[in-house]
Amino acid sequence: MSLDIREYRCQVAGKDIIIETGRLAQQAGGAVTVRMGDTMLFCSATMGSPRPGLDFFPLSVDYEEKMYAGGRVPGGFFRREGRPSEGAILTSRVIDRTLRPLFPKNMRNDVQVILISLSHDQEHHVDMLGIIAASTALMISDIPWDGPVAGARIGYIDGELRVNPTYSEMKSSTLDLRVSSTADAINMVECNADQVSEEIMLEALFMAQETVQGLISLQKRIREEIGKEKKAPAVDDIAPELLAEVRSRTEKPLQDIMDTYVDRNARRAPLSELKAGLLGDFTQRNAAADAAEQVSLKHVERAYDDVMKKVVRGRIINEGIRPDGRDYSSLRALAADVGLVPRVHGSGMFLRGETQVLTIATLGTPREAQFLDGLSPEDDKRYMHHYNFPPYSTGETYPLRGPRRREIGHGALAEKALLSMIPPEEEFPYVLRLVSEVMSSNGSTSMASVCGSTLALMDAGVPIKNPVGGIAMGLIKEGDKVAVLTDIQGMEDHLGDMDFKVAGTVAGITALQMDIKIAGVTRDTMRQALAQAKEARLQILEVMAEAIAQPRGSLSDFAPRMESIKISVEKIGAVIGPGGKNVRALQDEHTVKVDIQEDGLVYVAGESGAEVMRALEKIKAMVEDPEIGQIYTGRVTRTENYGAFVEFLPGTEGMVHVSQLADYHVKSVEDEVSVGDEIMVMVINIDGTGRVRLSRQAVLEGWDAEEAMRRDAAGSRGGGRRGGGDRRGPRRDGGGRRSGGGDRRRSRD
Repeated sequence: MSLDIREYRCQVAGKDIIIETGRLAQQAGGAVTVRMGDTMLFCSATMGSPRPGLDFFPLSVDYEEKMYAGGRVPGGFFRREGRPSEGAILTSRVIDRTLRPLFPKNMRNDVQVILISLSHDQEHHVDMLGIIAASTALMISDIPWDGPVAGARIGYIDGELRVNPTYSEMKSSTLDLRVSSTADAINMVECNADQVSEEIMLEALFMAQETVQGLISLQKRIREEIGKEKKAPAVDDIAPELLAEVRSRTEKPLQDIMDTYVDRNARRAPLSELKAGLLGDFTQRNAAADAAEQVSLKHVERAYDDVMKKVVRGRIINEGIRPDGRDYSSLRALAADVGLVPRVHGSGMFLRGETQVLTIATLGTPREAQFLDGLSPEDDKRYMHHYNFPPYSTGETYPLRGPRRREIGHGALAEKALLSMIPPEEEFPYVLRLVSEVMSSNGSTSMASVCGSTLALMDAGVPIKNPVGGIAMGLIKEGDKVAVLTDIQGMEDHLGDMDFKVAGTVAGITALQMDIKIAGVTRDTMRQALAQAKEARLQILEVMAEAIAQPRGSLSDFAPRMESIKISVEKIGAVIGPGGKNVRALQDEHTVKVDIQEDGLVYVAGESGAEVMRALEKIKAMVEDPEIGQIYTGRVTRTENYGAFVEFLPGTEGMVHVSQLADYHVKSVEDEVSVGDEIMVMVINIDGTGRVRLSRQAVLEGWDAEEAMRRDAAGSRGGGRRGGGDRRGPRRDGGGRRSGGGDRRRSRD
């Protein structure tokens, strides 16, 4: 089979993006590879047959992170890729949210988009390349789709906005903005930032939109040159006559119910009664009709929902009245509290209307950081946020099956919203895990999780830089009329056109996420949404400050106490000891955990602060070099006729000559000291081979080092060798390894 290989290039911010098609996966609906640098993705897009009975569009988007792309073998027992990492799931979600609004309404064909990392150079990100790849594959396929789209990443480095910065460049960026756009409007936003102003954020959003226009034009050209003929989609539309009948029967009653009841719980019964009566009538009609004349009850329900949507949206856009009676910019009732749960390290509760989230903060030691097995250059993380959405939060029942993609995405958003506010490890060396339990849901639980997490962290005594609050914005667009809504509730989210989440501090934005159901939003709409969100965020932060204005001055009594010390890398082996003997003994004796980093940073954590300090002092002693003139308390390890050998530092011995054992004449060493005795000694000499000379007499007489050395000069020149025999550090065996073993990166004991 001959291959028709085509290669296309587009330069973005001085870098080539190379799109190739025709080489791989000829049987897929559309298949491409997209490359930037040495990062390359493969993407296929294929449409299947419609699935009968479905009342949703069965689109699946999966990014498969292949470890071979980075020249690595997967971890685990099986040594093959298993379930997708959190990073891979988030990449899949970003691409899915970009593509989904552009498919035909009520489409029921199976559509599967699969992306595979073929090569990863550890410099260029895959998520925005994935959007370009998926869009191009769909464009050249036979799948009906109203693209193209393209994505770009914007960083803010040294006061300048940068397009598609690399991983290494992003280390110094205060903004990580990911945007996808059509030719006309932005249709997806994902962002975390370090208190970036609304003005800079808007500039970055518009820069991203302009940046991708060349890629959009290129995709259109590719479609014209090699695109397949589009197939007609299988759609499940409601018959116009059925929709008209349902509207005539329900529109006026729905308007009356919405006028009468502003409380969701109060209108639940009359709405249920109206819907049940409608379905009951059609059920009776079907029972008396021939099979060909029967009406699908699912279509009746969808027609009812369509009328409900029209009524609610019409009241908002034409009358300025929201379902609960608020105007466009008003917030629901707010409440915040802390310290609700005993024994945990910190807890915070945030309430907005009927949305309630309880967040628990737990502090851990560095060894409890999460190790990452993915293609990202990051290999661990010390700050984690997990989000749980149980069925009782919406008054439902269904089996618990672990976190779904939505829960992983919401947890990641709340995590990113607070990431830049977490103190650095050198200032606060704890691992942090936050868990948000959604207790009740009526819209914007992810932003309530941001608020609950801030409260829990401050309750735990974590010195965050600034409190973070979050708000969800909505959009209703009918023709030229646009309503931007602050603090959307569940019904407005379900029936609206946009869910735009904004988190930040008093100083600026820390996270954004936008999902839309229409083709895109304009610049003016984005500007208005950010302005209303800032106003709401400041109100929320005021309410949170009433519960707790700043982090507590001390940690919970139940949190581990942690101290750190920096030692020479050459001393790591001495602390670990043979086979981990020393570090195990420390942990057992003082009931602490000792973590040793490969750069020599040592963390000691335990429930008792006093025991932590005792263990820390012993570590200091293990790595301390003897100093002439310094006085130590040591233990006699052996005696000879010419003097006593004393271990005055862990693993370090010196010799006290018999003439220096007392402030009087000593005839026999054994008359003065015995093995096991503790005595105070002064270091008075260290020779070139590391042998240490000690004096007890200098301590008893109160001499300084010079006097002690002068007095000793007339005595014997014997001496003791340090226990290690070499002041330069731990011995090494023939293979070059440290004797004493252990893991230089982290102690596992």
